[in-house]
Amino acid sequence: MMAVTMKQIPRLRPGFRFQWEPAQNAHVLLYPEGMVRLNDSAGAVLKVVDGQRTVSEIVKLLEQQFPDAGSLEEDVSGFLKDAEQQHWILFS
Repeated sequence: MMAVTMKQIPRLRPGFRFQWEPAQNAHVLLYPEGMVRLNDSAGAVLKVVDGQRTVSEIVKLLEQQFPDAGSLEEDVSGFLKDAEQQHWILFS
C-alpha cells in the first residue's frame, strides 16, 4: 500500500458516519454492520476530515489546535493510512 501524501484529500467512506456518542463518551464511526469506538486522537483527526481539506491542511489545523503536541505530520499520516486500510476513509 502506498504512503499517504500531503496533497491527498481524505473523506469518510460512503455508509460511514462520524459522531459523538454520549453512551460511549467518545467519538465513534457508525456503519451498517456496526460501530467503531475511537480514541481521542483518532476522534480529533476524523473530526476535521471533511472531504475538502488535504492531509497537509488537516495536519496544520491539528497542530494549531494542539500546539504542545509538536509536529503531527507523521502521526496524522500514519493514522489516515491505517484508517484507509480499515476501509473507514477514501482518498481523492
